[in-house]
Amino acid sequence: MNRRKKIKQLLQAHAKKASAKLAPQSKDRYISKADRAKLALEADSASPAIDQA
Repeated sequence: MNRRKKIKQLLQAHAKKASAKLAPQSKDRYISKADRAKLALEADSASPAIDQA
């Protein structure tokens, strides 16, 4: 592989990574199991207060 091809390949790889970083994410952010449990607990504790009011 000659030097010019190698440099071009590296620059293309960097450009591809940069554009992928700016692209919209297809997946939601990861939420740990403990955080999901905490959110569910907060939702359960908040819903009876709304029903009583």
